[in-house]
Amino acid sequence: MALKRIALRDFVIVQQLELDLHTGFTVLTGETGAGKSILIDALQLVLGSRADSGVVREGATQADISAEFDCPDHLQHWLQEGGFALEESLLLRRVIDSQGRSRAWINGAPATATQLRGLGEELLDIHGQHAWQSLTRADAVRELLDAYANVSTHALRQHWMVWRAAAKDLEHAIAAQDTLQRERERLQWQIGELDKLNPGMEEWDELNTQHTRLSHAQALLEAAQGALHLLEDDEAGASTPLSRAQDMLQDQEHLEPEFQAIADVLASSLAQINDAQHSLQIYLRRTELDPDKLAELDERLSLWMQLARRYKRTPQELPSLLQSWREELRQLDAVVDIGRLRKAEQQASDAYQAAARELSLQRAKAAPKLSRAITQAMQGLGMQGGRFEVQLDKLAEPSPHGMDSVQFLVAGHPGATPKPIGKVASGGELSRLSLAIAVTTSELGHAGTLIFDEVDSGVGGAVAETVGKLMRALGKDRQVLAVTHLPQVAACADHHYVVAKKRDKSGTSSTVTPTDTAQREREIARMLGGEKISDTTMAHAREMLHAANTP
Repeated sequence: MALKRIALRDFVIVQQLELDLHTGFTVLTGETGAGKSILIDALQLVLGSRADSGVVREGATQADISAEFDCPDHLQHWLQEGGFALEESLLLRRVIDSQGRSRAWINGAPATATQLRGLGEELLDIHGQHAWQSLTRADAVRELLDAYANVSTHALRQHWMVWRAAAKDLEHAIAAQDTLQRERERLQWQIGELDKLNPGMEEWDELNTQHTRLSHAQALLEAAQGALHLLEDDEAGASTPLSRAQDMLQDQEHLEPEFQAIADVLASSLAQINDAQHSLQIYLRRTELDPDKLAELDERLSLWMQLARRYKRTPQELPSLLQSWREELRQLDAVVDIGRLRKAEQQASDAYQAAARELSLQRAKAAPKLSRAITQAMQGLGMQGGRFEVQLDKLAEPSPHGMDSVQFLVAGHPGATPKPIGKVASGGELSRLSLAIAVTTSELGHAGTLIFDEVDSGVGGAVAETVGKLMRALGKDRQVLAVTHLPQVAACADHHYVVAKKRDKSGTSSTVTPTDTAQREREIARMLGGEKISDTTMAHAREMLHAANTP
């Protein structure tokens, strides 16, 4: 798993560049200002770092960056989920225009910067020239130890957020308990008032219908009795004339056939009159004047109206108002359930504490191992007898990242008591410590390509040679790229590229070219003695290359 190829067009001062890369240890060297870090800047962009129009070469409309990697097996599922084609290689491309707008692709399919960054974490591990600055930051130190211990604080942060939310709910409930209790009592009283009425959803309309009927009961009875009398009276009732008329027509229908149809109509009318009489009789039997019932209805309607006016609602709204108050009371009862909230807060606290203790245990196991590994790396980096120590202390208050304070201590020489890095280490020592940490922790990661961007600044001589050998050893298992100004480091490389700046009529541009044996000797000589290369520096360069490449 390695970076195979990178192609740039109109990027910063690179007009066009296509570079094939190899496994092992590769160095990029060149004069100051030649643009040695341009390739690393381009890789960071194609792997999702923030882009702006400043990366577009002057006079061009857009910068175009492509990088091809071997496709690791563990990314196959990620690519499938993202809808990207599965190929032997992983081709990433990013275009930034002169307005700062950016577009990206993964294996030819459009991709987001977030997706590129996700891939970058799997493919590359970059150590910058100012990496030592993070050694004095508490969060960076803690994250480095966690990475070494292969632990994550994600689950702990989830427990922390649940605990904080539960504690906040409890705190608010306690603080607002008096106010909530008063609101609860008000709702209980109002509900009690409406409960006395116990209004049914359709009751108001039914009450009005019944009241109207009872209040007009006398008139209704008189109307029913009068109608029945008009129908039933033997002399003046409607039935008698109709019956006589029917008989007359039936008596003569043998002479006039048309009389039969008319007689049938009269028979039907008589049947309907009989039905009406029957219905009126039933109505009169079950209907009577009921002043007590009417008084009862008057009283209940009055209560409906009284409560409607009190709560500024229409009578029809009272049933739904009662339901809403009951729901409010239920919610308030849940809120003011201090016992339940205390239990929820305690459970969340216990879950956080358990996760934090487990994390502390893992850190405590990893800390001495990391201390020994970095101490060992220091011995070959000009800090013989020095000692590195990872110190764990308990925080005064729990935090989202646990209950541990992590600090890096260092003793620069034998017998010295380790003290915080920022207080005792010089700039050169910080740089070497950073390199020791980078080499130690890089062995743990799964990224196939390691990049060191001038992390060897501040070292020289035998220490520089050790740095080169360390990187070459790393290159046996991983692809290692280093931007360096040290000839001792460059001499240890398996592959050597020279970055140069040239000027012509079209402007200034940067080139990157691989070296053959003679070109490499000349570049090492330049790094040793400057622009004026003598026979002595050439001989020194050949000797350095021979020594570095002799088992």
